Amino acid sequence: CNLQDIGSVIATPAPTPEQASMISFSLEHVSGLEGKIDGYTASLPPLTNFILPSGSESSAHLHVSRTSARAAERRVVSLLQDHGGDVEAVLKYLNRLSDYLFTATRYCSHLDQVPEEIYTKH
Repeated sequence: CNLQDIGSVIATPAPTPEQASMISFSLEHVSGLEGKIDGYTASLPPLTNFILPSGSESSAHLHVSRTSARAAERRVVSLLQDHGGDVEAVLKYLNRLSDYLFTATRYCSHLDQVPEEIYTKH
């Protein structure tokens, strides 16, 4: 699991060369997420406005997951500032994970035929 691998990287500051080979996290994982984002986006209408967290029950769960992913990203950035290991792929993955969850939320609402709630300034 990619998140388990990320946990290994975070838990091993200043890894030895042997440790680094066992806990490496590849940018290929980021590309995989981006491919999934592109796949879902291709079947969705273009996003032209800000949308509010809304939709079906499954969409609501994905919105909460996205919020958790953003919070984790912020915490991990501060943890890895003085880490000493190769953390570029981890940081990129966590950033793209929340984008993936946002897109998955939209896709889920689309499949459930629940319209997106457009933000309007009052």
